[in-house]
Amino acid sequence: MASQTINGKAFEYALLFEFYERLKNITSVSITVNEPYATAKGFFDSFSEIEQDTFRITASAAINFLIDIEPRLSNGINKDDILALELVSDQVGQTGDVRDVLIIRSLQKWEIGISAKNNHRAVKHSRLSQKIDFGEKWLDIPCAKSYFKEIKPIFDMLTEMRVKDKSTKWTSIENMHQVVYIPILDAFRKELLRLDKENPNIVAENLVQYLIGNKDFYKVIKGKKKVEIQVYNLHGTLNLPFEKIKPKAKIPKLKLPTRLIEIVYQENSTTTLLVSLNEGWQISFRIHNASSRVEPSLKFDINLVSAPHTLFTNHIFVNE
Repeated sequence: MASQTINGKAFEYALLFEFYERLKNITSVSITVNEPYATAKGFFDSFSEIEQDTFRITASAAINFLIDIEPRLSNGINKDDILALELVSDQVGQTGDVRDVLIIRSLQKWEIGISAKNNHRAVKHSRLSQKIDFGEKWLDIPCAKSYFKEIKPIFDMLTEMRVKDKSTKWTSIENMHQVVYIPILDAFRKELLRLDKENPNIVAENLVQYLIGNKDFYKVIKGKKKVEIQVYNLHGTLNLPFEKIKPKAKIPKLKLPTRLIEIVYQENSTTTLLVSLNEGWQISFRIHNASSRVEPSLKFDINLVSAPHTLFTNHIFVNE
């Protein structure tokens, strides 16, 4: 298992543990002991005490801020109003929910979620292949037959190479960028623009929701000696008051885009498309082969290049 994952899971556990420690004397709190919890705890326990302290101090800094802007964390209606802390299994992420840590008060019909990241900013890793209808999967609008027709010869060639010899390496394809990447990216670009043109106001919004998740969430990014908190308040479910207690800071609602402005290649690149949308959203799509051996599918590394200025971001410096 990659150290990225191990660090990420350990950080999730640290957040859950610190929430519990910080709130157990203020309100009724419970931890849901499930499989993701056991996995994350195992990874956390595998670190040295000094490293565990770093995770905990970073988590604690983030939590102090969250308690200030989410009054419902520390305020219950009564002692039966339990704040349940839960870690989510990775499978959920595939349905467009990117939250790792859930904090729920069922009595108040309230929940918030946190996406915990360890030095990590990529939003999604999605594939393209002859069988994958990215329109259907990402946007709920199927791709046209013309798109599949356009990518067919390239994926057919890759399938043929694979059938002939399973150990064929990508490096054996001459001018691979010209022969594979560029035609696939061109077809993808053309189809995304067509989908947007034929479904005004829908595609841009659905694309961003697919990438950053269909539920509001806090993204907590653990860095070196600092922690960054981004607030994805798309539907206005975050930063709510509790009775007369107001949050200590007001977080604006994030505007979703309504249209695609342009899709261009990144300067001097044959692998990366930049998708610009209105409201200040920009997304990069970098295509690459997931393994060293040829296979009839390609992977996208998708990153949020810029978000609207209404994206609330807070950097907290931490003395480790």
